[in-house]
Amino acid sequence: MTAATAGDIVRTVDGVPLKTKLRRAERQRKLKAVGLVLPLFLFIILGFVTPIGVMLFNAVHDNEFLANLPNTMAALQGWDGKDLPDEPVYAALAEDFKVSWKNHTAAEIGQRMNYEMPGARSKVMASARQASKLTAGPYKQAIIAIDPMWSDMGVWNLLKRGTGAYTPYFLLRSLDFQYDERSNIVATPPENAIFRDIFGRTLFIAIVVTLATLLLGYPVAYLLASLPLKISNLLMIMVLLPFWTSLLVRTTAWVVLLQQHGVINDALQSLHLINQPLELIFNRFGTVLAMTHIQLPFTLLPIYSVMKTISPSHVRAARSLGAGPFYAFWRIYFPQTLPGIGAGCLLTFILSLGYYITPALVGGPTDQMVSYFVALYTNRELNWGMASSLGAILLAATLLLYYVYNKLVGVDRLKLS
Repeated sequence: MTAATAGDIVRTVDGVPLKTKLRRAERQRKLKAVGLVLPLFLFIILGFVTPIGVMLFNAVHDNEFLANLPNTMAALQGWDGKDLPDEPVYAALAEDFKVSWKNHTAAEIGQRMNYEMPGARSKVMASARQASKLTAGPYKQAIIAIDPMWSDMGVWNLLKRGTGAYTPYFLLRSLDFQYDERSNIVATPPENAIFRDIFGRTLFIAIVVTLATLLLGYPVAYLLASLPLKISNLLMIMVLLPFWTSLLVRTTAWVVLLQQHGVINDALQSLHLINQPLELIFNRFGTVLAMTHIQLPFTLLPIYSVMKTISPSHVRAARSLGAGPFYAFWRIYFPQTLPGIGAGCLLTFILSLGYYITPALVGGPTDQMVSYFVALYTNRELNWGMASSLGAILLAATLLLYYVYNKLVGVDRLKLS
């Protein structure tokens, strides 16, 4: 480098100011770093953020009526909802029915109405077929003559709610609320209210599985952290062995073990410990047992990783000062493992909330979790709104619990303790 006298600007050999050269080098370094991170960033956007965004959007988006009944939706904008609509609204409905019957979209209208009024799909299909033959008015009497449902205020209030592209209906239904015939929000009748019980069941199973994995995993993690390296590595292979086996295979193995004439029942009967087979499968016990086995490494490994960083001299120092074995463990060793306990339990709890295969195979009808109903509405009912709203509520509950966890036993608080 050479120093120029004009303005005391330090330049490199090629005459470029040193500051400019450094800025270019720093910019190139940042661009390289961005280039390395960009594929992962795009993968997260496309594989994680976008699906969640679409799910949240579908939970409140509903344009079935706007897309298939455009004239009726426009005509209903000025309807006050006190009495049946006037002739222009029925004329618009007849026109939309003619188009929908021609374009084979009447089933979509009926399917959407069927969500809130069971049995409406077949009536809408029949009404669209008959309305497609109408050539002149008055349409009000003609459409009501086709099916009396078109004189029901509840039907027209349902269509009125479809004049907007967004609706809270799916979220309300997922929380066991619904609209009455006057579009007031009311509680779902007890015989149809299932979703609050499902969410409660999902949280209960996730909590039980989390506690079970903690009770089983903590002693094993302590043993692995205390044993010599050669032995602990061998045991660690056994802990990690389930990761090398498919989730479906592990769940099916529990079906073989727990079924009425499975390995466990046959062994207990051969030892004359029981007289008849125990009900170990297709109930809550089988669900919790299989999920605990699958989730155990997820709780154990974070605890083990924290235990490996704790110096044995801490407990020895406490013992040398007069503390008993349990007191030294509880006051010195256990608090240092809380970050691992928090991380492992949180990971297991969140993963347990989304279980589908295991409860479906080893659980009974009253053991199915939220994921089962998300799959039901996605694959069988083709009700994307309900599937998305259930997923959105489960996501919101997970984020809320994570927020509470951070506030109560977050990393900073664990360090302070």
